[in-house]
Amino acid sequence: MIELPEGSWWDWDALHFDGSQLRLAAGHDLTYHHGLEVVFTDVAYLACPTRFRDPRFREPTLDECALVRRHVGEEPPVIVAFDVDAPAGAELLTCLVAAESVEVVPGLVYRYWRDNLAAGERLAPHVRPPSR
Repeated sequence: MIELPEGSWWDWDALHFDGSQLRLAAGHDLTYHHGLEVVFTDVAYLACPTRFRDPRFREPTLDECALVRRHVGEEPPVIVAFDVDAPAGAELLTCLVAAESVEVVPGLVYRYWRDNLAAGERLAPHVRPPSR
């Protein structure tokens, strides 16, 4: 199970997915920036919405591990499970990500072009300089 640093991590989205690397971003308001990323490499199985709130990370159940094994064909090194509130009801939605590795990356990431970044700050992968 992954452990997150202290912080306001209630808004989440899939910031980037290229078929191999999944970058989930978290913060208290994702409009202009976020302060945390969970980066999965060599993703083999993915079942989660593109936007969600307040995930509860936990160990995957035996049934969830078996489901992933059936789809992947082998036991992946990392299976991360978390539950989120379903958008249309009171039920929980179960999310699973199977990958080669997972890393929690704190740091301020801007979602718009910004010159003169301070140490530890960076731009989101989709941000490009303004055309001049």
